[in-house]
Amino acid sequence: MKALFEPVFLYNFVVGTFAPLIYIQSIIKLMEVFVRKGFPQDLSRKIIHIAAGSWVWVWPLMDPSDGWSYAFNVNIAVLWTLLFIVKGLTAGPEDIAVKTMTRTGDPKELLKGPLFFTLAMEFIGIFFFMTFPGVATMAYLGWGDGLAPYIGARYGEHKYKLLGRGKSIEGSVTVFVAGFLGALLLHLLVFGTLPLSALRIYQIAILGLVAVIAEAVSPADVDNLLIPAALLATYHLLWS
Repeated sequence: MKALFEPVFLYNFVVGTFAPLIYIQSIIKLMEVFVRKGFPQDLSRKIIHIAAGSWVWVWPLMDPSDGWSYAFNVNIAVLWTLLFIVKGLTAGPEDIAVKTMTRTGDPKELLKGPLFFTLAMEFIGIFFFMTFPGVATMAYLGWGDGLAPYIGARYGEHKYKLLGRGKSIEGSVTVFVAGFLGALLLHLLVFGTLPLSALRIYQIAILGLVAVIAEAVSPADVDNLLIPAALLATYHLLWS
């Protein structure tokens, strides 16, 4: 019980809980205001998706010296896991979370992609804290997979279909480009430097190609699990 009152434990609990909570809730509330004023609901979902995936900026604020309380960085993800389960089972179509985070307005949609996204955040925040593969994975999951459906739906003229739902060349290119740029930004925020080495750029590019393939073949609603699994497995096989 003594560890519960150690400064590191208390510090990590406060920072890990409130920094991402204030950050993500501010984005959600802002999107709620925009949606009420006519902002496109589909774009609102994507902005929230990207913001949630970028929560890794909190990592350098944590103190991992006690070996485990850094895991409090996933507190907001755990909270949203519980909320998605409750709202997915009980909320109505007028619930603001349903309006801002679903494609169709069906509350049960929260039990699919959004829920899986929080589970991916929890896994990466615990097992890949302050690691390059963790940062790169969240970049492609948050930025690449976040923007791809929107770009594909609005500007995708070259359609194709593999194992999952219909995709577009434009959307697949967005997975790579947005994810690559997101990886550069998140690497800077987490590690304090841009990934300028040839090896790091090569790794980001290879992971981007894997993300494109995983997103292209993913069945509907499971890409938020398949993409991180594919990227982390690839990194482990090639460079661990």
